[in-house]
Amino acid sequence: MKSGFVAIIGRPNVGKSTLLNQILGQKIVITTDKAQTTRKRIKGIYTTEEGQIVFIDTPGVHKPLNKLGEFLLDEAKIAVPDADVILFLVDGSEPAGKGDKWICQNLLQTQIPIIIVMNKVDKIKKQEKIEANLLSYKTLFDKNFPVVKISAKTGRNIDTLIKNIYKKLPQGEPMYPEEIVTEETMRDVTEEVIREKILLNTSDEIPHSVAVKVDKYKEEETIDKIYATIYCEHKSQKGILIGKGGNLLKKIGTESRLELEKITEKKVYLELQVKVEKDWRKKEKILKDFGYQQQKEN
Repeated sequence: MKSGFVAIIGRPNVGKSTLLNQILGQKIVITTDKAQTTRKRIKGIYTTEEGQIVFIDTPGVHKPLNKLGEFLLDEAKIAVPDADVILFLVDGSEPAGKGDKWICQNLLQTQIPIIIVMNKVDKIKKQEKIEANLLSYKTLFDKNFPVVKISAKTGRNIDTLIKNIYKKLPQGEPMYPEEIVTEETMRDVTEEVIREKILLNTSDEIPHSVAVKVDKYKEEETIDKIYATIYCEHKSQKGILIGKGGNLLKKIGTESRLELEKITEKKVYLELQVKVEKDWRKKEKILKDFGYQQQKEN
């Protein structure tokens, strides 16, 4: 039996979270088309008769502009040395760029087995274009790594990817019971679901300026009662998030509640408020209070 950790590393928006959700057959990580959607390492646990793969989804690697950006980069850095296999996920619909080169030079100079995973290849019709893009990624390395072309969105070739991962994993017993798919608590899930709805319903600087904190989570037999605060950096952002007559906040709350009811399979009461925490992304103490602090893997 095989068992081990697999880190998913790549630039923002290459499809890391979409891939993990596709593999697990259910949504455990929020996904949008905005950069920095994933802010923390999230474990997704995939168990079959052949073994257990503990995937570590990481934030997209980009140049940090503030303390939050430094935290996001560190989340990716920490995942690499603890991994048994690294998936270098790339956007196969375009050639390698500066960001991919930076990741290879700064994060992937390691003896850990690497699989190059070309996502979004279904967006290209010409085979020669795919091969040209593939070559641009392979030449980033001085070793010859296996390549799997996939579509995280449709699930194309995911089975081939899983086979390639199992080939490289060490022998070992499962680390988690087979029914467990994530370590995330319902508080974590709630904060991420609310943040996803904010990302989907706002634009410009709002998505990056927002943090969500569950103040109280009370589980009852027939209903979960949740009280959460959305933090932004400026008073003008608070006005945007609340919306005219409170309409946008109500929409975010309703969409979040409906999704949480699907996850918990019972009624949810969700109360949201918006507060201003000026320049929170630059303040280490506030980042820790919002849950953005480094935790080493087991």
